[in-house]
Amino acid sequence: MNEIEKESINYLQKYWDYAITVLMEYSPRLISALLIFLIGWYAIKIIKRVVTKIMIKREMEPTLSKFLADILIWTLKILLFVTVISRLGVENSSFVAIIGAAGLAVGLSLQGSLSNFAGGVLIIMFKPFKVGDFIEAQGVSGTVKQIQIFVTQLSTVDNQTIFVPNGSLSNNNIINYTYATTRRADLTIGISYSSNIKKAKELALEVMNNHPMVLKDPEPMVLVRELADSSINLAVRPWAKTEDFFVMRSDILEQIKLKFDENNIVIPFPQRDIHIKQS
Repeated sequence: MNEIEKESINYLQKYWDYAITVLMEYSPRLISALLIFLIGWYAIKIIKRVVTKIMIKREMEPTLSKFLADILIWTLKILLFVTVISRLGVENSSFVAIIGAAGLAVGLSLQGSLSNFAGGVLIIMFKPFKVGDFIEAQGVSGTVKQIQIFVTQLSTVDNQTIFVPNGSLSNNNIINYTYATTRRADLTIGISYSSNIKKAKELALEVMNNHPMVLKDPEPMVLVRELADSSINLAVRPWAKTEDFFVMRSDILEQIKLKFDENNIVIPFPQRDIHIKQS
């Protein structure tokens, strides 16, 4: 064995001895950090279950309880991460400085996410809607399934899931169709100028008064809305409970059409005459 090979073996032996020494020195920290992580992660899961049960027992609003639980869990995870890093030997002051610098950089690059977080807080505070409400916003509509930290989850009538950023929701118009317990349908039904207006109004009122989902208070109304170019437009306005609204609206339109047909009240529709000339 020549001198070069002996020198290489000596260097390898030194590095191996150094690695063994470092491993022996840091193995207690690694093991304790791993134990802290596993115990802390398990404890966070238990805390989440306990907090959720307490909120359910106290009948706290689902929207608020889910939001508060998410914030609590994320805070505990960050504290666990800091504890594990500190146990590995990273000084808290250095770590705080690193976190501060990283936080500034991340804050500048994630302005949209921070805006969504702030929007979620505003939604929870002012409660323009809650879980279970049917809303329309940002060009989409659906039933609110979850209000998360950054997004709100909607389920459409055809069972599609839409995630809308909370920042956009909190800064734009929101139509909440289930905010009130009752709702009025504004229907426009046209009749021909040759039809009897008084008779048409009586028939429409009769249909609404006989429908079980139409409320008596406020009472339904039928008004002449407009003398249009080809029809007299009637404003038909029945009230119903919010959960009955769509079924009631469909029934009223169908039954008024049938009632008008039985009593020779004509509902006009656009027609076009075609004249064919032979050369």
